[in-house]
Amino acid sequence: MTAVRLPQGLPRRFPLRPAVRPALCLLPLALVLVVGVRHRSVLAEGFGHLESAEWPWLLAAAVATCLTWVAAAVTRQGAVVERLPARRLLATQFAAGAANHLLPTGLGAGAVNLRFMTVCGVPLARSSAALALYMLAESVARIGLLVGLLIAFPGALRLGSLLPEGALGPLLLCVGVAACAAGAVLVLVRRLRTAVLSFVRTALAEARSVHSRPARALALWGGSLAFPLLQAAGLAAVGQALGLPVPPAHMAVAYLAATVAVALVPTPGGIGSVEAALVVALVAAGGPAAVATAVVLAYRIITVWLPLLPGALTLGALVRWKVI
Repeated sequence: MTAVRLPQGLPRRFPLRPAVRPALCLLPLALVLVVGVRHRSVLAEGFGHLESAEWPWLLAAAVATCLTWVAAAVTRQGAVVERLPARRLLATQFAAGAANHLLPTGLGAGAVNLRFMTVCGVPLARSSAALALYMLAESVARIGLLVGLLIAFPGALRLGSLLPEGALGPLLLCVGVAACAAGAVLVLVRRLRTAVLSFVRTALAEARSVHSRPARALALWGGSLAFPLLQAAGLAAVGQALGLPVPPAHMAVAYLAATVAVALVPTPGGIGSVEAALVVALVAAGGPAAVATAVVLAYRIITVWLPLLPGALTLGALVRWKVI
């Protein structure tokens, strides 16, 4: 008996079993319910602050939030050579936002986008490389914007209040120890080293292919810069709505500083850690603690809690329609 071979060049997909797909459609809704119940006091307080805010500024914050999904879609397209279907890509970014708030930071959105690209015919290795390129570009853009704004507005943050006295040394020591441990594991574990080197080669090849096309490179870096700027603009708009006595540029610096710090904390969507870091950063920027807390709660209501249910419904629909 001769073996049957599949035609070369067909995309490898990972079909879901019929019994699994309905469960995955309902899972996001169940997670939304669990997260909402756990944070019901925060939700109640946040909605209470929204009632006393100036609605034109809140509308501006909502528009900035919607534009972040467009910026994310543009960046995702810029990270891969193949042309992705635009409408499904945008819907996927909306759904990925909900997934990102239900799973540890970055895992939800990463899984949704990885699945979407493989379904679109991008091989798994190159999909993973495109995901890594997206994360790298977004991180570089966010840190670059923070450094640029700190240079332009050197008095925007009282940096001494962001870290307890004497905490910087132990923090740097922990980072150094973690980096050395990771390097030692790569050197000692041959199979892991081989896998990592193979992935790095694939990622470098994908990055060269993307940057050889000006339209893709512009989408990658333009979207990466627009995404954190729109997020910071949303926070500044909420600050104006609630009368926070901090200049908008300083609020943008506070937002970028807080999110860079929180990137190391693996909580679902940064829920809890983002709020705490934003309050500390806004106080360090000169805002009263009570008003800063109200601004952060209202901002998170607009950017996280209001889109969470429709995002989860979109995620379930995309799974049902086999888009992801």
